[in-house]
Amino acid sequence: MKSCLLPIPATVLLLCFFWVLPIRCCNKALCASDVSKCLIQELCQCRPTDGNCSCCKECMLCLGTLWDECCDCVGMCNPRNYSDTPPTSKSTVEELQEPIPSLFRALTEGETQLNWNIVTFPVVEELSHHENLVSFLETVNQPQQQNISALVSQSQEQENMCTVVYFDDCMSIYQCKASCESMGATKYRWFHNACCECVGPECIDYGSKTVQCTNCMV
Repeated sequence: MKSCLLPIPATVLLLCFFWVLPIRCCNKALCASDVSKCLIQELCQCRPTDGNCSCCKECMLCLGTLWDECCDCVGMCNPRNYSDTPPTSKSTVEELQEPIPSLFRALTEGETQLNWNIVTFPVVEELSHHENLVSFLETVNQPQQQNISALVSQSQEQENMCTVVYFDDCMSIYQCKASCESMGATKYRWFHNACCECVGPECIDYGSKTVQCTNCMV
């Protein structure tokens, strides 16, 4: 009987070697899958810091849109100082084209045993940073300034509340958008540590800027 065990390729050993060291200073949640794929294909094995950039272009093409965030994971660029600019301080936001407010409200009413966390806070917390920003802009459009101030005042009077949903686990930006669409959200915020926040219909801006994904806080 032939053995079904295959010899361990050198690429796997290289993966273990090059992955363990850089991973300490890179975004594991965002980069793990793509970096592993590129290393297994032996597309990112050269070292620019040693003067060898023979694979740089191939590695960049393999990582694609994740190059900026993940090049330090494969030793192709200098490690980022995440203590200065942590991934949780940056996020990508987008409005969803066909929200279903009634669905979102129904899914976020009361307690839930699903893998997400429902957070509600006053809308004025969303708008306050806009008002502060406007006061520092000398060339701001006057009608826009009045409109923002009016929204803040209206929200204070009506005590409107903004409801958002944080998924417990990390996910890609594409999964985040799809998940928020499936629950009828109006917008989503995807933090660069891979935490996903779905924003409800009562929210004026893009929800909270605080990461609150139970299993995705790094």
